[in-house]
Amino acid sequence: MNHRATAMALAFALSLVAQAAYAAGDHAGGHDESAIGEPGKAANVNRTVQVDMSDAMRYDPSSIAAKQGETIRFVVKNSGKLKHEFVLGTAKELKEHYEVMKKFPEMEHADANMVTVAPGTTGEVIWRFTKAGKIDFACLQPGHYDAGMKGLVSVAAGKATAKEGDGHGNHKH
Repeated sequence: MNHRATAMALAFALSLVAQAAYAAGDHAGGHDESAIGEPGKAANVNRTVQVDMSDAMRYDPSSIAAKQGETIRFVVKNSGKLKHEFVLGTAKELKEHYEVMKKFPEMEHADANMVTVAPGTTGEVIWRFTKAGKIDFACLQPGHYDAGMKGLVSVAAGKATAKEGDGHGNHKH
């Protein structure tokens, strides 16, 4: 398969994964958001969570607590010597995407729920968690997911307040 045909096949496969994610949200509650939430806006960030990715194929932290309605800025640092990713999704979506990545290891991403981070650099994902439940994250670089480079965001029911946790909730300026 030539480079152009490969790119077109890859774009098609990714569009199917994205459509499945958004369709899951449509059928579950009649909303335009996916089962894992929606892209967040920088102006609405409730808090920032630092996540380190290492060549030991682990995230630190690998378990993150969030509240329904909360917008989190994930600042993702790659402290290793290999390229790593931080991809939010359902377990099913991540497994499907990982199978595509194994076939097209140099695939580049441009979706709001993921970031690819070169060694020694930092990236970010801003995400709004609209539904309570468990949301997975993983590195989908070939071999990394199988080696255990996975994590979990536990989203508690209830609404996060605007700018909760910024230290300014109990007083006025």
